[in-house]
Amino acid sequence: METGFCLAALEAAFRFGQPEIWNSDQGSQFTSPDFLAPLKKRDISISMDGRGRALDNVFIERLWRSLKYELIYPGDFASGADLFQALDRYFRFYNHRRPHQALGYRTPADLFPHRSIRKRSSP
Repeated sequence: METGFCLAALEAAFRFGQPEIWNSDQGSQFTSPDFLAPLKKRDISISMDGRGRALDNVFIERLWRSLKYELIYPGDFASGADLFQALDRYFRFYNHRRPHQALGYRTPADLFPHRSIRKRSSP
């Protein structure tokens, strides 16, 4: 993967906020000075050690598996805008209405009630 694509994705993500800590692997795209500069400029801590992250990976892998099998593979999207809208609906459902066995059949929104659904304009 090239740095330019990752840098563009990072800049797009900053439109919605920023993390306190950036955690990634040590791939060349994530260790390049061009990619690290915007993180440092915003005083975001950078972690690439991977220690203690094994469980984080399990949860994100489960999320991506659910997304692929429940939306992407059965879906038929005419455009990127259609896919974007479908992803928005899916994540609202996933976080606010779908009970999760690993969370005692609660939703993520039940566990983090102070996190509101962000308002955004249509793509």
